[in-house]
Amino acid sequence: MIRSQIFQDWFSTREMRETFSDLNTVQQWLNAEAALAQAQAASGLLPSHAAETITQKADAALIALDSLREQYHVVGYPILPLLKVWEEELGEAARYVHWGATTQDITDTGLVLQIKQALFPLERDLAGLISTLAALARKHRHSLMAGRTHGQHAVPITFGFKAAMWLAELKRHRARFDALKPRLLVGQLAGAGGTLASLGAHGAGIQAEMMRRLGLAVPSIAWHSARDSFGEFACCLALLGATLEKMAHEVELLQKNEVAELSESYETGKGASSTMPQKRNPTNCEAVIALGRLLREQVPAVMGTMTQEHERDWWAMHIEWKAIPEMCCLCAAALALSLRIFGGLQVDEVRMRQNLQITRGLILAEAVMMSLARKVGRNAAHELLYQISMEAFTAGSSFEAALQQNPVVRDHLSTEEISKLLDPASYLGQISEAVDRIAEEA
Repeated sequence: MIRSQIFQDWFSTREMRETFSDLNTVQQWLNAEAALAQAQAASGLLPSHAAETITQKADAALIALDSLREQYHVVGYPILPLLKVWEEELGEAARYVHWGATTQDITDTGLVLQIKQALFPLERDLAGLISTLAALARKHRHSLMAGRTHGQHAVPITFGFKAAMWLAELKRHRARFDALKPRLLVGQLAGAGGTLASLGAHGAGIQAEMMRRLGLAVPSIAWHSARDSFGEFACCLALLGATLEKMAHEVELLQKNEVAELSESYETGKGASSTMPQKRNPTNCEAVIALGRLLREQVPAVMGTMTQEHERDWWAMHIEWKAIPEMCCLCAAALALSLRIFGGLQVDEVRMRQNLQITRGLILAEAVMMSLARKVGRNAAHELLYQISMEAFTAGSSFEAALQQNPVVRDHLSTEEISKLLDPASYLGQISEAVDRIAEEA
């Protein structure tokens, strides 16, 4: 689906497809080889002219991908076939390429370089969504609506408060990516068994110089069989996807005709049914919900790669090469679609206020209870308000009328006090302060 001419933009973005394309995969392998050669030339381990040639020829456009595929099919590992295809371009310098490295040094480093590229659009679009939600939170800090728990009316809130809660969650995801980078963006150069024995006394210096040239951190020790950073990255992508899924699902729920408080932006033909002319379906929300679930499904596979054997294994690479690029593509699509959803979100404040009243005042039962509790005690007030609420609910009558008719309530609360307690705007707690604080921090 990621490569489908029809569906690709619902499962990925062009930017992310290019990042994990065959051409860019090979390019990052070549970049790793070139940086290795440059570092070795700087240490005097190989001639500078050889490093220059390797660097100049480190161009994936020079690699015949069909030939690389055919040789990979025989060998089962990609770097030896790459070197064989590449050597015709390198000439004499082919004697020095890949000096002291092992295949996984190059493929691991290449994947990390691709992840570094992938993080840029992910973080950029996450920042854009954070900015969009901050604006929504500020705009609707006073837009009253029903807060719902267990699918039922609970207490009044504002839509700005709901947006601010989403915003706070997205900010934590941004912090997770920031915290992860020092552990994730680490290159690999360790040799066959992780000891760097093949580079002798030059090993540590070459490793450090190679990573400097690639813009990656130097590993503290070989991580051929330690895949925890990739596992953490997969978890972060899935966590972000789950939040985006939750947000999209909320919009879908509140777009139901019976609720009609929110809706995706509309353009002619969007969300149309093949048979029901009246439909305006939440297509973007449905896609994000699916993408969030697909992201979570990938996590166990990536986590499974952590159970490596001995100092180096290879089966895990097949899983990582599939799962990590796919997760980046799915997450990029979820962010892009979320920007469309929330950038054009339609908020019906009138409908929100109407829905706030459909329980005929019962949504303020807690407010009345807390006020009455100061006079008769919390438990007694709860029991009394429960009885009054259930009677009003069953009869379909006004909560205010039921309160006015109760002698205990009348003994402690005046008509004016009851009326004030049943004003949704009077029972918002610290909503405005919380919205302002979260939006400002974002």
